[in-house]
Amino acid sequence: MTISFLDFINQLFANPILMVTVLLTLAVILINGWTDAPNAIATCISTKAISPRNAIIMATIFNFLGVFVMTLFNATVAQTIYKMVDFGGNAQDALAALCAGLVGIVIWATLAWMFGIPTSESHALIAGISGAAIALQNGLAGINPNEWIKVLYGLLLSTVLGFGSGWLMVKLIEGIFRKTDRNKTYVFFKNAQIAGGAAMAFMHGAQDGQKFMGVFMLGIFLAQGNPNAISFHIPIWLMILSSLVMALGTSIGGYRIIKTVGMDMVKLNQYEGFAADFSAATCLLISSIAGIPVSTTHMKTTAIMGVGSAKRLSKVDWGIVKELVLTWILTFPGCGLIGYFMAKLFIMIF
Repeated sequence: MTISFLDFINQLFANPILMVTVLLTLAVILINGWTDAPNAIATCISTKAISPRNAIIMATIFNFLGVFVMTLFNATVAQTIYKMVDFGGNAQDALAALCAGLVGIVIWATLAWMFGIPTSESHALIAGISGAAIALQNGLAGINPNEWIKVLYGLLLSTVLGFGSGWLMVKLIEGIFRKTDRNKTYVFFKNAQIAGGAAMAFMHGAQDGQKFMGVFMLGIFLAQGNPNAISFHIPIWLMILSSLVMALGTSIGGYRIIKTVGMDMVKLNQYEGFAADFSAATCLLISSIAGIPVSTTHMKTTAIMGVGSAKRLSKVDWGIVKELVLTWILTFPGCGLIGYFMAKLFIMIF
């Protein structure tokens, strides 16, 4: 199933509930631009390989390309998110529950952004809609364990592979260039890091863009009174809309996260920044092809930790790492509970 842009516009103005759902989904995508997209360009800005303004423009372009290209060839991440929860049954209650889950994500992510903590909007999204689905179905029947298990695989990938690949990549680079004058490699690694930042922005769009478009399509089908749609095709207009909204979020609110990830946690040289970007982008590509929804925040930050630790453990500010890990741990129960109670409230009111 899919929907054309003209049909979407007609339904949007004819159905106030769909209007609310769309606005909430776009708000979540905007906040993703605030809190997740800046991770893609944090290191290339902190090492001064590219200016913040140009980095944001680059992220805007490659976020769109990531959404567009990856979705054309492989939309399994969006399908995984779509099938992870059961919003079947009464369509009106299901739509109220979905809206409640999205409200919970907005609340959680905004609070984290105020403190400059790069939360995982991927995990906030998964937890929020899972809590809402449990509230809707009055139990764990609202969860599809066969799809949810992929989230646990993603947690393992984003932690172990992110850290390990960052460590190995920087060691490999140091081994290859150990006899080369560092001044002679400056221009090469400056350009390489810009390319690495572009690759990260591309993979951010490929991963996170698909997650939110999956929820967007779910909201459309629920508003149409069709809670049992089992498959869908993502239209090009939705890819464009999601990319533009995500880019807007990055441009207006991303600096706090850029500072935390790219400047405060670990001080990186340009070749180290390239190692972090390249290794994280490669791991994200593997995850996307496999249809495993992983957190770009986790993948990028753990890659940076691996790069920093390869030099010496003290190079990493483990106090900031502790704050990040605590936030990640609290995201699932926090957003899940908010989504659950908000869904119960919304169903009762509406």
